Amino acid sequence: MRIIRLTYERPLTNLELSQRLGRDPATTLHHVRKLVDTGFLEELPARRGTRGAREKPYRSTGLSLRLDFGADRVALQEAALGAFLGEVADVGVAGLRQTRLVFQLPEERRAELLDRLHAVLDEYRDLPADPGGSRFAVYLAAYDSD
Repeated sequence: MRIIRLTYERPLTNLELSQRLGRDPATTLHHVRKLVDTGFLEELPARRGTRGAREKPYRSTGLSLRLDFGADRVALQEAALGAFLGEVADVGVAGLRQTRLVFQLPEERRAELLDRLHAVLDEYRDLPADPGGSRFAVYLAAYDSD
């Protein structure tokens, strides 16, 4: 998810991504290729870098997702949470708007609440990007609070 965010405003090469993420280029390339294969990134035409080497820039396609983790639920949830925390570290806690609420609801009201929240997020996700607007991210998580 951080790779998608980093490549939204301008294309970045694998080396640039790995440097910004503090990861080795091979690991970053593995993730970049998966994101290209699933339509979240696109590979742009190769260009010559500052030293004349051939570079492949990657750009976010703007595709959004609602995470459905399936069989790899725990590992992917941990990765999604880690990406969120990494993004918060990048922008700083002062740039974060937070709300934490605890509800005591029957299951049908709980499902209704989550459906309504997702509907609002989907509505805004489907709007065309405003060139004069500023980008921001929303991370929604719900959990049992016993």
